[in-house]
Formats: sequence, structure tokens, C-alpha cells
Amino acid sequence: MSVILDQDIKFLAGVGPKRADLLAKELAIKTFKDLLFHFPYKYADRSRICPIREIKDGESHIQLKGKITGMEIFGVRQKQRLVATLEDDTGTVELIWFKSVKWMSQSLKEGIEYMVFGKPVFFKSRINIPHPEVEEMARISKVSYPYIFQASYPLTEKLKNGFITSRTLHKLQYNLLQKVYGQIEETMPGYILRNLGLPDLNTCLLNIHYPSDEELLKKARYRIKFEELFYIQLKLLRLREGRKVKHKGCLFSEIGDRFNRFYHDHLPFNLTDAQKRVIKEIRKDVGSGKQMNRLLQGDVGSGKTLVALLTILMAIDNGFQTCIMAPTEILAQQHFATFKQMLGNLPIKIGILTGSSKKAAREELHSLLQNGEMKILIGTHALIEDIVIFNNLGLVIIDEQHRFGVAQRAKLWKKNPLQPPHILVMTATPIPRTLAMTVYGDLDVSVIDELPPGRKPVKTAHYYDSKRLQLFKFMKDQVAAGRQVYVVYPLIKESEKMDYKDLEDGYASISRAFPTPQYAVSVLHGRMKAEEKNKAMALFVNGTTQIMVSTTVIEVGVDVPNASVMIIESTERFGLSQLHQLRGRVGRGAEQSYCLLMSGVKLTKDARTRIETMVRTTDGFDIAEVDMRLRGPGDLEGTQQSGIPFDLKLANLVKDQKILEHARNVASDILDDDPLLDKKEHAILSKELSRINNHNHNWSEIS
Repeated sequence: MSVILDQDIKFLAGVGPKRADLLAKELAIKTFKDLLFHFPYKYADRSRICPIREIKDGESHIQLKGKITGMEIFGVRQKQRLVATLEDDTGTVELIWFKSVKWMSQSLKEGIEYMVFGKPVFFKSRINIPHPEVEEMARISKVSYPYIFQASYPLTEKLKNGFITSRTLHKLQYNLLQKVYGQIEETMPGYILRNLGLPDLNTCLLNIHYPSDEELLKKARYRIKFEELFYIQLKLLRLREGRKVKHKGCLFSEIGDRFNRFYHDHLPFNLTDAQKRVIKEIRKDVGSGKQMNRLLQGDVGSGKTLVALLTILMAIDNGFQTCIMAPTEILAQQHFATFKQMLGNLPIKIGILTGSSKKAAREELHSLLQNGEMKILIGTHALIEDIVIFNNLGLVIIDEQHRFGVAQRAKLWKKNPLQPPHILVMTATPIPRTLAMTVYGDLDVSVIDELPPGRKPVKTAHYYDSKRLQLFKFMKDQVAAGRQVYVVYPLIKESEKMDYKDLEDGYASISRAFPTPQYAVSVLHGRMKAEEKNKAMALFVNGTTQIMVSTTVIEVGVDVPNASVMIIESTERFGLSQLHQLRGRVGRGAEQSYCLLMSGVKLTKDARTRIETMVRTTDGFDIAEVDMRLRGPGDLEGTQQSGIPFDLKLANLVKDQKILEHARNVASDILDDDPLLDKKEHAILSKELSRINNHNHNWSEIS
């Protein structure tokens, strides 16, 4: 990028030190480049002047021309408002200001013709325009910057209070373009721009801030979006391929005795075609001599754990140790119990390490790890402690990886100093395609998109709180039929700030409706000690208690096949992904299961959409797409994520999926033809990638 763009913004005409300080604090605009790449979020057509009598309700913005025929200030002190009457040949309209009343009343002059721009509001059959932009017609002819499309820029309240408006930024952009246009260094190869019919960078930036027609604006915006997404894909694809060359992985050269014995004698059910496909993909990775870095996606109950165990047995048969890191003690205990049960009498030593592990157990475990006797270690973040030393770690499995920061994962990655272990990242949270290509774009992706045979889809229904008596009757019928019930609350205690159901009140209410000794109710929440949690969970797992009153601590990992009912209180409080995870706790047995979504009557539009989506479908990927449309992709770079090279200024991962896929295909074709970007026409790509890498962390080797 051009050196001229690195200049301090205070040296731009119209800025100065005071405004520069405000722009830096509020919008992180410190240089010419920062301002130039602060893009408008909408545009107003200033070529049309609307007669006052043609103003329609619902118009976003209009432009009027007329004379001020009267002004009056109403109210006192902080509650003052200025009302000015604008008149043209067709009628009158009121212009209203609630801020800067004194300044505006002194600036406006009766009998003078003005150009007025703003959003009309209809109130009691009268039209008014709050806080419009006004400019004397006599001055407009002297304005040096164009008016055809006026851009609106993202602002903050502090900027507005400091008299930096969207119009101010529009003027500053013009001053800047006058200074730098023609000197902005190109960042994309010419042949790509020609193939796509896109403008060069100088023309692109001019048309984004000052478009002369809609087609030029459309092409300019597409160019910026494509470039942003293209460099994300180019970086991630290059990192993925480069890592495979750079890191020689542990070689799992054979399928041995333990794998075969388990597969033929201990397999709990026949593998689905999806599981078989994923195992073949993993087998190819670990037998290649290169480090595997694979993301395994699978909806709740799809059989990821079994795929993980078969991968572990491949590692053990080739002389390597393995570990599984889970986000909670409950999930770690669940994995430990499941693996012990599945492995049966196979001679494989398996251990568990959590924050509550006793000192004596820890010392024995550390000894067995270091001499190589312990082949499988399951645990929480306790696994990353420096004292945990493996003899020959060859495979790391990270469950629900989004709950771990990259720094935590890095410590596991480095537990084998001789050669990096293979990494298998598992998630039951379905990832929309756009995020899979960005946040996880440098990982190979496997998807288990098929549930084991015999599973019945969970029936989901929505009820308002007024149906509480019918709910209790349904619960009693299910318990009488031998089933068990989860009741999940968003809060432990009552909150003054949030009008949601809480666990303490809910537990008391359920205990009254389901008295002992006929019924047994257990409670589980995050503030309980580990021993208390384990005891409560054990009582529910073995059927001693029929109803589990809980917070979302049971969201991940608890597997009770006999539990057939999930009741979620204050459903409007939960996100779609969380609701889907909670529903996944039931439907694990042969019986029909149910998920009942309870809510208050007053629901926001988004809450209603979430509930309707849950009732409509059990497809996790469908749910994930709706969730991303509602919430947006979120903060894609940071210590919780990996791989995003820079902030997206214009591109939107929800709306621009087709552009993303196109950008990925172009980047892939380039790397297939020129993996090292050695060709002359790709020098510009190497330069841009170096600039991006210098400004961002490289998380890809940690994922």
C-alpha cells in the first residue's frame, strides 16, 4: 500500500489535532488509509428534489428545496426544541431540532432558500423532519465536492457531539481523494480484475465514496468484498498446504490387533455410511506421514465419539499415546465411562485427569504417562499443565473446541517435542458453510451427516407459561411410563434485572408438584462442588431420580438414553445453538422423545424466530444457518478463534456466501498452478500476504 496513505490523519485538510484525536479514539482512524477504508454503509440519491406534497410515509430519506418561512423555540433549557417551517410551491413541512437548538436558530434565516435532506416522520397526520441537513442554495453552487450520491458513514455519539457528522466525513473523504487519487498502490493482480470485470483500486475507492451511478458503486463494492474474502482464503489454503509440507506427522502405518478386535468384537452398533467415510478420511491422513489437522462436525448423537475411539485405537496400535480434552468435568467423566465400557476387556490402560483429581491419583497417573503404560488420557484443561508429560503423544482430540482458547490448545499441540501429534477437533455445534471456510478454513473438514439407525426424531413443541398444569401432567405420564425428564433453567437465582424463570424457584415448584416418596427430583448447577455434581448426575444416570432440574451445565456431553423429555424454561433467553445442544440430550434411546419449549407471552421477533426454527426442524446445519443470520458471524478473530487475517470492512459472511465461494475457488486455482506464488504476476499476492501476516497472529498451527 502506498506510503502516502501512512500519513497521520491530522495533516489532512479539515482535520487537525483535535479532530484527529477524536477520530482515533472513536473509529480507530489514525492514518489516511484508515479514513479511506472507512466505508459508507448506505447512500442517498441527491439528484432528485421531492415536492413537499409528494412526501410519502415510509420513505427512508428525501431531498427538499424551499424557503424558511418561520421559526419558533418551544420548551426550556435541556428540553428545548426548534421548529422551522419549510415552504415550497406545493406545501409546507416542519423541520425539528432537539439538539444544538441555539446554534441552529442563529444559523437559519427566514426568507432564504435551502436544500434540505432528511428522513420524514408522520406524527398525528402531520409531517416533520427531525434533525435534517440544511444548506443554503447560494452556497451549494460553490461546493467543490459532488452531490449525486451522498454516503452515510458509521459514527458514534461522541463524534456527533463533537460536530463530526456523516457529512463531515464525506467532505474529508473528498479532500483525501483529491490528495491521493492515482497514487494508491494496487493490491490485486491485473488479470484477476480483468477476468472479473472489476475496477482498479484507485477507481474502486473513488466510486465507493463518490459514485456517479449505481452500476459503478455495485462493481466497487463487489471488488472490496471479493478482495477481503479472497485474501482470507488465499492465506488459509496456503497455510494448510504449507503445514502439510512443513510438519511431518506421526506415522500410523498399520491397522493392528486392538483396532481389529474392537471393530469385530466390541462395536456397539454398525457404523453408518457417514462414519465409515470419515474414518477413511482420517485413516488416509494419519497414514500419510504428514500431520493431520481435521475438524470433525457431527450433529448431536451422530456417533463422533465412536469415530474418535477408532482413531485412538489406530494410534495405540502404532505405539503412540492419545489424549482427549473436554470442556467440563461432567463431559470428561462421560467420555471416561463411555470408553471404559466400549473397550471392555481389551488390555488398554485409560486414565482421567481433572481439577478435582486427588494428589495420589495424579502422581500415579503422571508415572504411567511418562513410562508409556497409559495409552489414553481423558481430561479437562488440567491436561495442559506443564507437569503432564507424555512418553510418545501421537494424537490429540479436542471436544467442543470452541470452548478452549487457542493458547490452551497450543500447549497440548507441543506435548510431543519430536513431532507434532495429529489433531482431531470435534464439535456437535454445526458450523455454517461460510464459517467453516473462514474460521476453520485451514483445517480439513469431515462431516457426519447421518444419525445411527433406529433413532426417532425428537418431537418439539412450544408452550406458554399458562400451560404449566398440562406440562406437569405430561411429565407425570412420562415418569409413569418409566421415562426420565430434564428441566433446564437459564438462571440459578431470581434476578431483579431479568424476568426469567430461575432454578431455585423452579425446583421448589417441581418438588411440590412431584412429592416424595412417589417421585425423586435431583438438582444440578454450576455453583455446586464437583463431588456434588457427580453424585447428582449419577443418581439420574442410574434411574434413582426421575427428574433432573438443571442449568445449562448439562448442555454438553451427558448421555442418559432413558431420558426422553427435555423441558426448557424461558426459552427466549437461549440462543439457537444452545437450544439445539440441549435438545440433543434426549432422543438417545429407542423411545419417542420430546423437547418442550416454555416461554412468556411477550417475545421479540428474534426470539420468536428461534422458537419457530426449533419447532420446524431438527437439522443442526439448518439451525446453524438461521442462528448466524440472526446473530451474525461474531468476532471471527481473537483468542477464541483462528485463521481470520483481518477485519472485514465490507464483506458479510451471512450475505456474501457466493462471493466467498467464488473467492475460495479463485485462490485454490492460483495455488494449484503456483503453490509458492513465484510467478511474476503473483508477486503482488506475496506482498499483500506478508503485509497481512505482519499485522495478525498466526493461530493456524494451534488449531
